[in-house]
Amino acid sequence: INELISQFYFVFFHSTGCRGIWDNISCWHHAEVGDVVVNTCPDSLKNLFGRDGNISRNCTANGWSDAYPSVKSVCYSESKPGKVSGMLVFYTVVKTLYTLGHSLSLIALITGSTILCLFRKLHCTRNYIHLNLFFSFILRAIAVLIKDAILFSHNENIQCHEQPSLVGCKASLVIFNYFIMANFFWLLVEGLYLHTLLMVIFSKNRHFVVYLFIGWGFPTIFVIAWIICRIYLEDTGCWERNDSAVNWRVINWPIMASVLINFILFISIIRILVQKLRCPDVGGNDQSQYRRLAKSTLLLIPLFGVNYVVFVYMSEENENETFKHIKIFFDLGLGSFQGLVVAILYCFCNSEVQSELKRKWRSVCLKRYIGRDYRLHSSSISRNGADNVAQFHRNSRAQSFLQTETTLV
Repeated sequence: INELISQFYFVFFHSTGCRGIWDNISCWHHAEVGDVVVNTCPDSLKNLFGRDGNISRNCTANGWSDAYPSVKSVCYSESKPGKVSGMLVFYTVVKTLYTLGHSLSLIALITGSTILCLFRKLHCTRNYIHLNLFFSFILRAIAVLIKDAILFSHNENIQCHEQPSLVGCKASLVIFNYFIMANFFWLLVEGLYLHTLLMVIFSKNRHFVVYLFIGWGFPTIFVIAWIICRIYLEDTGCWERNDSAVNWRVINWPIMASVLINFILFISIIRILVQKLRCPDVGGNDQSQYRRLAKSTLLLIPLFGVNYVVFVYMSEENENETFKHIKIFFDLGLGSFQGLVVAILYCFCNSEVQSELKRKWRSVCLKRYIGRDYRLHSSSISRNGADNVAQFHRNSRAQSFLQTETTLV
């Protein structure tokens, strides 16, 4: 089907010359017979080997000529085969790891969201915020998996005008950036809510509307600004590259700001917890207090996204290769399991959730027991009724026989 579509596109729009093709290395746009098209080495090979050169192709009456000089001679470096194979293994491991992490997170988050929605006793502002955070993790995982499916699809018949370059691919990047930002801002909302809860005695539910705007509204504003910048400053490819610093900043600076604010809230909350634990009214020895503080701190780290503070302010252009790999491993590989950890800590390990699940399970077991007991009781009554009727008939026949005998005598 793709081949037929590409042939129709070429015949309808470009009746002469060479049609645009994607050779799994570079995109060769439509050219007229006699034209020479020059492309630079793909960015992926530049990053791997550090070499920059030009590759050319001629458009002839018989179609495209072979690329010259060869890609291997211009863009490949014989001195770094071990490095390249190691990097390929590293990126393969990271991709497998974050695919597994997002898949497990999806299962846990969908299950946790279902539980929070089904039980009415769990409906409160705190769990509403947890629910929105769960949704943001779910949408983030789906966006990552869809983006990979679109960007890394290998189809030799796809033409350059269809190759991840226009509406479908750009839309996937827009959705991806929106869900990533929404996830970070809902982590910020969790921090704001908990900090407000500790600082203000009476926290009213009207704040939830403000939280909704922060979690879903702010990312919408920044993503719209990013789309406008893309259209007017760098409307190239699938919008996956950020050659313009403005495009990178519109998305990443708000995320960096949310991470910084959340980290400040995290430190403030830990300070408040320390003060409360040192209060004379709080019982327990020093060891138990420090244990409670350590437990609270560990529980807050995934909820606040404190792990992002370590690497979020390292720009990819300035960091060295080792730190870049560490950042990729933690942010993409281990970070994909954050949704799973949050679902476990704030749903499955929550005492209220466990209490509701146990109550529901006891209710189901009781209904099954009552139903089974009722069926057994009904069956027993039926059998006893049949036995009584049979006994009544036997007694009636015996009585009739005795009356007959008496009459005869």
